[in-house]
Amino acid sequence: MDRAMKSSNAIRSWEITSETNYLNRRQFLRETGLVAGAGIASVVLPGRLLADVRDLETVPGPYSTDEKPNSWQDITTYNNFYEFGTGKEDPYQNAQAFVTRPWTVKVSGECDQPGDYHYEDIVSPHTLEDRVYRHRCVEAWSMVVPWVGFPLGDLLKRFSPNSDAKYVRFKTLYDPKQMPGQRRRVLNWPYVEGLTIHEAMHPLTLMVVGIYGRTLPNQNGAPLRLVMPWKYGFKGIKSIVEIEFTRRQPRNSWQISAPREYGFYANVNPEVDHPRWSQARERRIGGGLFAAKQPTLMFNGYADQVAQLYAGLDLRKHF
Repeated sequence: MDRAMKSSNAIRSWEITSETNYLNRRQFLRETGLVAGAGIASVVLPGRLLADVRDLETVPGPYSTDEKPNSWQDITTYNNFYEFGTGKEDPYQNAQAFVTRPWTVKVSGECDQPGDYHYEDIVSPHTLEDRVYRHRCVEAWSMVVPWVGFPLGDLLKRFSPNSDAKYVRFKTLYDPKQMPGQRRRVLNWPYVEGLTIHEAMHPLTLMVVGIYGRTLPNQNGAPLRLVMPWKYGFKGIKSIVEIEFTRRQPRNSWQISAPREYGFYANVNPEVDHPRWSQARERRIGGGLFAAKQPTLMFNGYADQVAQLYAGLDLRKHF
């Protein structure tokens, strides 16, 4: 991926799909196997998952990479979502019966509009547009995902955070009956994540509601998840039920469980190794078993957009 990302003035619909397919979305979805049809559903989306994955009306987002996105199969069957198991295939196998409606998000802390908000309040077509953003997700492996969502900051402003709101804390649903991974003490459940208020308000930070023009599948964090493309994947908290504006820096779940290995910021910095492996190179999912690794880019290639957020910080110390 080029280090310089496209500006909002340069983005065009054909950078998300071809122009023809964008104007004829349902035909495009059928051709790519994303709408159930004869001989398609059993291959792409088994069983009950079909009932929960619906079309979204989408328009191009202001940031994107020109890299080819991974397939629906790659994106929906190879995931980290420990609430459904620690194996990469576990979320796909264990999340199909997960109930995501009705869904409520509790908003609290340093804001003037706290309360319990329904999914329909948060994803309102009258106040927010669903947009397609094609970003790279990176851990020790990477993939390109055409996310559907909107800038998190657009949502947070509606809750009127006050001047004491320095950080934003997020919490995942805790429901061991539905989430079998929570029956094991892999982490201190429920999962918690945090951002600085400036990170949260950055236009690259997304509240995601779908992929490939369809509502977010259960295994990918339905119905609401975060995506910050310049950070390692564990920052992308899934199935969010709480948003809290705080004065002090919250400790995320991985900091609590393994503070030597996982810091608060989790910015992609190939110059800082994880204590147990190098982060200088990554392997693209979908390239085959023997696919060559490629260099990991600083801030995952988004340095021009986000480096100013960390001016004055030692990024080897604040990892």
